[in-house]
Amino acid sequence: MIQEHLEQQNNIPLNIGITGESGSGKSTFVNAFRGIDNRDERAAPTGVVETTSDVAPYPHPNYPNVTLWDLPGIGTTRFPADKYLQHVGFEKFDFFIIISADRFRENDVKLAQEIQRMKKKFYFVRSKIDHNLHDAERSQREFNAEKTLTQIRENCIQGLQEQGVESPQVFLVSSFELHLHDFHLLQETLERELPAHKRNALLCSLPNINREIINKKKEVLQSEIKYYASLSTFIAAVPVPGLSVVVDIAILIESIVKYQATFGLDSESLQNLAHTTGVPLADLNAVMTSPLAEGEITKELVMNTLFLSSSTAALMEAEEGSRFIPIIGIPIAMALSFTSTYRMLSSSLNMLAEDAQKVFTRAVGLNTSV
Repeated sequence: MIQEHLEQQNNIPLNIGITGESGSGKSTFVNAFRGIDNRDERAAPTGVVETTSDVAPYPHPNYPNVTLWDLPGIGTTRFPADKYLQHVGFEKFDFFIIISADRFRENDVKLAQEIQRMKKKFYFVRSKIDHNLHDAERSQREFNAEKTLTQIRENCIQGLQEQGVESPQVFLVSSFELHLHDFHLLQETLERELPAHKRNALLCSLPNINREIINKKKEVLQSEIKYYASLSTFIAAVPVPGLSVVVDIAILIESIVKYQATFGLDSESLQNLAHTTGVPLADLNAVMTSPLAEGEITKELVMNTLFLSSSTAALMEAEEGSRFIPIIGIPIAMALSFTSTYRMLSSSLNMLAEDAQKVFTRAVGLNTSV
């Protein structure tokens, strides 16, 4: 039952529809959300012309239950808004993100109204904000970034209101710098408005855009540790010497690999981060201190890093010894197994969460005191 619960939690589907007119930056946003460089072979194709002619699913590389769907721009199809949603299969989507590179147009508004009529959530994202700021800085004598962003946001909101959208929320985003501008507000809004059982899937799949999201990921993973420790507990009830250790190692390897992927500390994620930020991979590796980060998680690594600590070794020795105590021996072994597994998983999680914070700080060039 515990194993089934964990599998269900790890496979909750989250389907996100990304739409907008051609050239709005849909595909780049899909890639950025998934932490994938545009040059990656799994990336959604990008270009200066419409590259999406049909519905294209792009699963998250580490969480395949989370899928971003690159939808054809409504202005590039023969379908009106109501038929368009039927064409793309609106029923499967948990929410829609409508992207525009400048002002939101009539097609965007019609689509939003139809999505609302069908009782689905939608969010407006104004993309390519980095380009807008760069252009404004070159053309304005007294450039003020915050003032420019406010003007862009207000202009988008006013345009949507004039077209009949009540209280529109507009998020200003640069897909090349998700840690800047409004992406964190979009993340907080999605987190608040998604059903509880979908929230964790969203949090774990998001790129590390700030320190808060890393802490939230840690909370999600921490909440699962008691279930993995309970698995270890029940295995410890089997009176076979050494079986508990074998199972504990398997649990630890599976969990640590998941922690690596969630925090973006696996080799592939770090390489993508180096490409997208321009920070050398060697610099990202240099700030990590845990032996569990980046490399392959093997039985030997787990044994050397976690099992050989004095407190864990003492617990496991006591667990094996307690099996020979009549009547109360097995319950004692079960309790000791839960404690040792819980400690090792918590220790692993803490080490990798700390390294994720260090990598994020180095990647975005923040001062460590910020």
